[in-house]
Amino acid sequence: MSAFLFALVAVVLTSLGSRDQLLVSRLSDRLGRHVGLLVAALVVSTATAGLMAWGGWTVSAMLPPAAKSMLVALALLLAAVELAWPNRRRALVEPTRSVGAMAIVLAGYQITDGARFLIFALAAALPATALAAAGGAIGGCLALAAAWSAPEKIGRMPLRMLRLLLAGVLMVASIVIGLSARGLID
Repeated sequence: MSAFLFALVAVVLTSLGSRDQLLVSRLSDRLGRHVGLLVAALVVSTATAGLMAWGGWTVSAMLPPAAKSMLVALALLLAAVELAWPNRRRALVEPTRSVGAMAIVLAGYQITDGARFLIFALAAALPATALAAAGGAIGGCLALAAAWSAPEKIGRMPLRMLRLLLAGVLMVASIVIGLSARGLID
C-alpha cells in the first residue's frame, strides 16, 4: 500500500505546474472544458503511468540491490532537473480541436516529466509495481482533472516557487540515496 500512496502523492505534487497540467489548463480555458480533452488526458495519464511502472519493474529485475538504489537516485535526479527547468508559456493555437493531436502532445510531455520519473523510480525500488502504477495513474488523473475543471486557478498559483522547492527536495533525496547506495553514508 505504501507504493500506491507514495506514487499518488508524489505525482500530484510534482504535476503542479507541469507542462501537461499547463497544457490541459490552457486548452480547457480556450476550448471551454471540452469533455474529449478530459477523456484524452485521463487515458494518456493512465497509459504513461503504466508504461513507466513497467519500465521500472523491467529494469529493476535485472539489477542487484545497490544498482537499484542508484537507479532510483538517478530517476530522482532527473525528476529534480525537470522540475527546476522553466516552463515557457506560449500563446496557444489549437485550430483543429483534434482530441488525437492533444493526446499525442500530452503523451510526449508526460513521458519526459518528473512525475513519470518518480513512478519509474518507485516501481524500480518497491516490490508492488502494480500499486505504484495505480497510484501514479490516479495522481496524474487528479492533477489533470483539476487543470481541466479550474484552469483559472492554475494560472494564479505560485507554481514556479513550488516546483523549485520540490526540485530541491528531490535533489537532496537523490544525493542521500546515491551516497547510501555507494556505502558512503548509512
